[in-house]
Amino acid sequence: MTLWKHTPRDAFLLALSLLQFGATLALSAAWDEASVLVRGSTFAFLVIAMTYNIIIISHLFTHVPWFESARLNAWCSALNSVNAGQSIQAYQLSHVRNHHRYNNDQKGPDGQTKDRSSTFRDGENGEHASLFRYAVIGALSSLVSTCKVLASCVRLFRVGEGEHDLLQVAAKEPDRRQKELRQVRVDRCVHFFTLCAWLLISWQWTLFCYLPAFSCALALVNVQNYYEHFGAAPTSRYTDSVSHYGRLYNLLTFNDGFHQEHHLRPQAHWAEMPRIREKHAARLAVPRIVSRVPAIVGFLDRRRLLLHRDP
Repeated sequence: MTLWKHTPRDAFLLALSLLQFGATLALSAAWDEASVLVRGSTFAFLVIAMTYNIIIISHLFTHVPWFESARLNAWCSALNSVNAGQSIQAYQLSHVRNHHRYNNDQKGPDGQTKDRSSTFRDGENGEHASLFRYAVIGALSSLVSTCKVLASCVRLFRVGEGEHDLLQVAAKEPDRRQKELRQVRVDRCVHFFTLCAWLLISWQWTLFCYLPAFSCALALVNVQNYYEHFGAAPTSRYTDSVSHYGRLYNLLTFNDGFHQEHHLRPQAHWAEMPRIREKHAARLAVPRIVSRVPAIVGFLDRRRLLLHRDP
C-alpha cells in the first residue's frame, strides 16, 4: 500500500507541521522564565510560522491531501488546525468550493460577490476594497469568528445552524456531508483542548503572545490574498490572479508564486505548477499581471497594471 498520495516530497510539509507544533509547545513552556529578547523572538516566530502554515502548508493540503489513508489525512487536518488556529476542514470547504469556484469575482447586479473572500466584496465602483479594510478589519472579523466557535459548546461539538456559509458549501450527499462536518468538529475540538493546555502551561503566553501573533498572522494572510488578486481581471480564467516567478521564493514556498497556474488547475499538486505554466503558455500569453515581488510584499510592486478597470 502506498503511503503518499502523490509524492514522498510532501514529507517536507509534514515535517514542517510537526516542527511548528513542537516549537510552539516548547516556547509556551519557556515563556514565563524567558528574557525580553526571547519573548520578542517567540512572538516573531509565531507570526511567521502561522502565516506560512496557512498560506503554504495548510493551503496545499486542502487542495491535495498528502496521504492515501483518509485517517492519516484527518490526523493532519487536526494537527494543522492547531498550527493555523482554525479548522483546516472548514478552510478547505470555504476555500476550494467557494473561492476557486468564483475566483475573486466582482460584484454582480445584486451588489454582492459570490466569492466570500473576494477583494471586491467591500469595494465600491468596481474597485478592490482598501488594503486596510481587507487585511486588518478582515483579520479582526476572522478572530472574532474563531473566538465565538471556541467559546460556544454548541458550535464546538456540532456545526451550528448559524454557520450558513459553511453548511452551504458542505457536500450535499449525506454520507460525505456527515464526514466533512465531523472533521470540522474534530479540528475544532483538538484546537480547543490544545488552547486549554497552553493556558495551563502559561496563560500569559497564550493571552499576550499567542493571540496577538495569531491576529497578526491573519492580517498577513489577508495581505497575501489581496495581492494575489489585486489588479487582476476576474473576467478570464487566464487573467484572474497574479503570479510571481522568483526562483528562491518558489523553492522556499513549494511553488506558491504560480498563483495564476494554481487557479487554472486548483487540484494539481504543487510540483506540477511549472509544467502547467508550460502547457498553457499560449493562453497565458495575454495581458496579465506578473508581479516582480511575492504577494506578501505586493505593495512594493508600484508599476502593477490594473486590468480589472478595463471594460
